Amino acid sequence: MSSVTIIYALLFYAATAILLLGLGRKILQYWRTPAPLKIPITPAPMTQSGVVMRLLREVVIFESLFKSNKWIWIFGWVFHAALAVALLRHFRYFAEPVWDWVVLVQPFGIYAGFAMMLGLVGLLVRRIVVPRVRYITQPSDILFLVLLLAIGASGLSMKFLAPTDIIALKAFMLGLMYFDWQPLPTDVNLLIHLGLVIALMIIFPFSKLLHAPGLFFAPSRNQADDVRTKRHAGLWESKNASRGS
Repeated sequence: MSSVTIIYALLFYAATAILLLGLGRKILQYWRTPAPLKIPITPAPMTQSGVVMRLLREVVIFESLFKSNKWIWIFGWVFHAALAVALLRHFRYFAEPVWDWVVLVQPFGIYAGFAMMLGLVGLLVRRIVVPRVRYITQPSDILFLVLLLAIGASGLSMKFLAPTDIIALKAFMLGLMYFDWQPLPTDVNLLIHLGLVIALMIIFPFSKLLHAPGLFFAPSRNQADDVRTKRHAGLWESKNASRGS
């Protein structure tokens, strides 16, 4: 077995552990953080079912972004929707036999790759061109977009410029899952693509990309506007009540 296979296998295991443990730790932190005030952004739903629908609209169609800025919404939604399709397409490397719905996604995955690149370019140009956005932009914001662009470009290159052995690649990925390592193709564009994906997995739990799970824990989004019908007790109130009793 080649040293490249061993190195990438160990890197994938390490990156997966960092991603899962880091995300789990952050989600637990979000879960335990008290929400002492009722601060839903109005107009807000007055019932829990309404809150669920509001969060669903935020996740699926980016409702608040659509209302605030149509241009940013176009690029942001196109990128996220295309990314979701591209990720679903990659499930073919982790299942044998490939599930029927994954087969159906395959033709759309190629177009999604180009759409994802288009959305990322739009978001990157916005960071550079719009003065008020450029003022608050950190170097990490640019680097995240460049990293995602590089992942998309290297992935498309394996389809249109220098095709790789996808059968051997799938055997490698399945081997990682079942701890039965198989040789990894040594195509340069494939190694670059996998290396960039590993880097993204490692930095994800420590970056602004945590807005993905963080959305569900935002008090301004996950609270019902029921202050007129139900008392919202802060954490300190419940502690004081328990001490008084």
